[in-house]
Amino acid sequence: MNLKSKQAKAHLALFVANLMFGINYSVAKGVMPNYLSPLGFTLLRVIASSFLFWAIASFGKNTESIEKKDYLRLIAAGLFGITFNQLLFLNGLNFSTPIESSIISTLNPAMVILIAYFLLSEPITTKKIIGLIIGASGALLLILGNGSVSISDKHLLGNAMLFLNTLSYAFYLVVVKPLTLKYRPVTVMKGVFTVGLLSITPFGFSDLLNTSWNTIPIEIFASIAFVLLGPTFLAYLLNGWGLQHVHTSTVSIYIYSQPVIAAFIAVMFGVDTLDLRKLMAAILVFTGVFLVSQRKRKKVAT
Repeated sequence: MNLKSKQAKAHLALFVANLMFGINYSVAKGVMPNYLSPLGFTLLRVIASSFLFWAIASFGKNTESIEKKDYLRLIAAGLFGITFNQLLFLNGLNFSTPIESSIISTLNPAMVILIAYFLLSEPITTKKIIGLIIGASGALLLILGNGSVSISDKHLLGNAMLFLNTLSYAFYLVVVKPLTLKYRPVTVMKGVFTVGLLSITPFGFSDLLNTSWNTIPIEIFASIAFVLLGPTFLAYLLNGWGLQHVHTSTVSIYIYSQPVIAAFIAVMFGVDTLDLRKLMAAILVFTGVFLVSQRKRKKVAT
């Protein structure tokens, strides 16, 4: 398989992963909190994916071990990509809305660049700084809602958690990239989900144990199955494979598709509505990430 073919398949994998992430906002919202608590749902997602990754990694050529010198990076990837990311996402979504959640997620590319600046000393231009400020103002417009800054405001708390969730995922993309270049995606995902399972279990075990499974209708079980197999197991696997063949910033840029998908699904099923504040926030965020994502063109010699 040549390089262009691999990159084309990587882009397709990233699109499918973000398609599932975009649908997930409305589907997961329909499950919580009436049928599963956010903590219980988070643990269930991690248990299912851990089992599937371990099962796949046990067969044939997929058997591979992580070197001891990479353990610390693997643990960091597990904490940022699974533990903090998943706990903050479902708990935040429980108090927020699908459309607002997806708009906040588009700050991820800007955060990746900002983290790379501080951790890897990558240069950052004035244009990118302006973009970061504009994008952050859009996120703040959503987080602050109608202007209330009371911590007791659950909507405010939810959007704040989603902001931290996006920041955590940005750290994950930066930290996990070297691992995806060195090991198979299944090996890396098995490791990060194992870290997530060990750290999330104390938080969600009680809620999952006390779930009234006999009261859950069949359509909600279908929604749960979709979240477990699609936006969790398959999406993480596809993103991990995509990271092998494209830049980290390219992976994060695919997150731009999530608000469009999430808004379409949410409005179609009556889970959420579009209003002027959300549209204004989306414009600010997209303007910000556009400025941040601009690369300096190299001058062609004449």
